[in-house]
Amino acid sequence: MSSGGNVVVLDRGNNTTLTVHIHGATIVSWRVNNQEQLFVSKQAVFDCKKPIRGGIPVVFREISLAQFGHWNVGPQHGFARISRWNVEKPPTRLETGDVEVIFSLVDNEATRSVWNHGFKLTYRLLLREKELHLNVGVINTGANDFLFHVLLHTYLKVPDVSKCLIMGLHGCMYVDKARDGAVYQETREAVNIEEFTDRIYQNTPDEHIMNNVVGGRKMRIHKYNFPDTVIWNPWVERAREIADFGDDEYPNMVCVEAGRVSTPVHLPPGALFEASEVLQVM
Repeated sequence: MSSGGNVVVLDRGNNTTLTVHIHGATIVSWRVNNQEQLFVSKQAVFDCKKPIRGGIPVVFREISLAQFGHWNVGPQHGFARISRWNVEKPPTRLETGDVEVIFSLVDNEATRSVWNHGFKLTYRLLLREKELHLNVGVINTGANDFLFHVLLHTYLKVPDVSKCLIMGLHGCMYVDKARDGAVYQETREAVNIEEFTDRIYQNTPDEHIMNNVVGGRKMRIHKYNFPDTVIWNPWVERAREIADFGDDEYPNMVCVEAGRVSTPVHLPPGALFEASEVLQVM
């Protein structure tokens, strides 16, 4: 295990590692048996200013009370993914052999310039042999209520996105941002991607199973207190419009994101919000 500079590396042994960039506390690599599970674009920028395109960025989208539920303030997807996080607890091997690290972000001059609230974000990561546990905590340290959305913007690596099947969305309502925000109900037992996809599935089950991920394996996604699941792939035309995304990379990735998106979290002073996700290679 190591921490220093801009990256923190956790080593579980047996070629299972996790690499986290301090910029945004963005996970940029998760290798299980030396197989990379996450997608990071070859065009990704690591200048500690722009968001990193890929991996698992933390989206903390702050909301103005005066604009309840409609607009966010500050940078797109919030300031958390473009802020330098603190290593609150360096990589530590537990008695189980698993490795834990904790990052944190507190309000500062830069955050208060766009969102004048006191807060503390904590991000606890636990690397197990075939599992990655992610726990997000939000504490209101200020004197006033605030609202926010939170999302783990997970970019998964896949050999062919059109053959990747996502279970656990049947019957769920979703907002289709690719079709002007129209609302539909998912009728498919297994969801696959064959076009530009940007959907917010609401009140989804706590578990999704994905087929045909890295090595033809399955991945289980289990979430707690994240009622929404976002599915995103830019497909051909949108990929060409994204400067830090290769034109030909879209077939090898899909974002399956656990979050609180449809309804903001309303957090009074002194209150704590927690949510978590477990990614398991099967």
